[in-house]
Amino acid sequence: MKSDVSAKALNLFKDYALYFVLLMLLLVIVSKDTSFLSLTNFSNILTQSSVRIIIALGVAGLIVTQGTDLSVGRQVGLAAVVSATMLQSMDNVNKVFPNLDVVPIPVVIVLVCAIGALLGLLNGIIVTVMNVTPFIATLGTMLIIYGINSLYYDAVGSAPVAGFDAGYSAFTQGFVELGGFRLSYITIYAALAVALVWVIWNKTRFGKNLFAIGGNPEAARVSGVNVTLNLLGIYTLSGVFYAFGGFLEAGRIGSATNNLGFMYELDAIAACVIGGVSFSGGVGTVIGVVIGVIIFTLINYGLSYIGVNPYWQYIIKGGIIVLAVAIDSLKHAKKK
Repeated sequence: MKSDVSAKALNLFKDYALYFVLLMLLLVIVSKDTSFLSLTNFSNILTQSSVRIIIALGVAGLIVTQGTDLSVGRQVGLAAVVSATMLQSMDNVNKVFPNLDVVPIPVVIVLVCAIGALLGLLNGIIVTVMNVTPFIATLGTMLIIYGINSLYYDAVGSAPVAGFDAGYSAFTQGFVELGGFRLSYITIYAALAVALVWVIWNKTRFGKNLFAIGGNPEAARVSGVNVTLNLLGIYTLSGVFYAFGGFLEAGRIGSATNNLGFMYELDAIAACVIGGVSFSGGVGTVIGVVIGVIIFTLINYGLSYIGVNPYWQYIIKGGIIVLAVAIDSLKHAKKK
């Protein structure tokens, strides 16, 4: 009887401990400042979550296949700087390319997404063809991409790239007023990205192959799945999501430097694990990723809102990441 009770208690801990901790953090935040629960703050949290959702959707597909990506933040930063230099207003006295007309937004999106796709493909080739573990492969490309971005940033003046064209600012900072609640355009873009990934994961052969590869790569290969081609596809697609996220982030913030995107990969990975995407592979849902990002953003925003020291924020976020992965490992150990 005691063993049954202990087993149930352990299962309860594994299923709800993380959410209990996050709920406690949220209650502490609200108790410190009840104004945190306002429509304005909720709108801000949703807007901040939206870009992170797009980025997290990219890395989630890799985690499903037992992979990861440490170059996420640097890919976001590169896309942000390239987008910013292409979309400065013509009357900006600090325009880095004075003789360049404002490039149409669709052209910039295609350009940065193409760059992201190539970088994602590079990661995929290193992982699948060169047989380098995803952690080491993307650690290396993280440094390479940061170096490339820094060289480009230095070449255009080594100063924050700002003063954007009105069309770019409207595209990334615009919103719809809904009875006192501001629904940002970025949130709409994120919703479209969520719908796209949901269709890919649940309604396509490619999506089913990803989960089969994550569950058991060898079994998937024996059953006829082209593991290499599918992994190259998901790494390439992830790069596109990072690039689009970087394009939106530069416009949302209003400027870009070569350090934009720093540590974004940790937030994205943590949000995925919080949302139930397992590092053991083959497990995860799109709605889980969305919930994970919103929860993590809620805690980040809340801690800053009540004035918690940034260094303490790092400690708290690190603890949440460790707890999330530990709980995921416990669940995986039980299945084995």
